[in-house]
Amino acid sequence: MSGKITTHVLDISTGRAAAGMELELWQLSEETGERRLLQAASTNADGRLDAPMLAGEGMQPGVYELVFDAGSFLSRDNGAAREASIEFIFQQIPIRFRVKDAQAHYHIPLLVAPGGYSTYRGT
Repeated sequence: MSGKITTHVLDISTGRAAAGMELELWQLSEETGERRLLQAASTNADGRLDAPMLAGEGMQPGVYELVFDAGSFLSRDNGAAREASIEFIFQQIPIRFRVKDAQAHYHIPLLVAPGGYSTYRGT
């Protein structure tokens, strides 16, 4: 079994997949705190990626951060349909997590809406 990092993004204010949301995967050095960009991608029509953010030999134990560009997504073409009274203040959503087992599947979903967001460890 080969480890991998995947995600799925849903816009719960519309009840649809968050198609076209940009995101980045960073690896963080535990010694220096420096970040290294590993991958940038955009969600497909289903709110998923066409390939894992990281897989196979690239998977190493350590600390990673997925950064979702939620502000740009929510202010795009669907922004006109949203109520003007709800402002989305979370422009970028960083989710930092630890990979202990490089052979495991780490699924990091995001549920997003103008008023907030939530995440969990998926399966």
